Amino acid sequence: MRTSVKSAGKGKAKSSSLTGVIEKPIELPDGMWDRISRKAYELWLQRGCQEGNALRDWLDAEEIVMEEIHEAHE
Repeated sequence: MRTSVKSAGKGKAKSSSLTGVIEKPIELPDGMWDRISRKAYELWLQRGCQEGNALRDWLDAEEIVMEEIHEAHE
């Protein structure tokens, strides 16, 4: 059985209720995004400028920067 176009109102209500489920992303402290970005770029250069690894470079950079911050607070 096909759903008629008239039922689109139900889908619209559902999508607006999903909007409330999406949480605001975590905000990084001042300068953190730039620091991670620079480190990710350094990693990209060290890996021979290989395309397709942007997420890996970013996540590795995040880990490195977080370790540096943690060590600085000890």
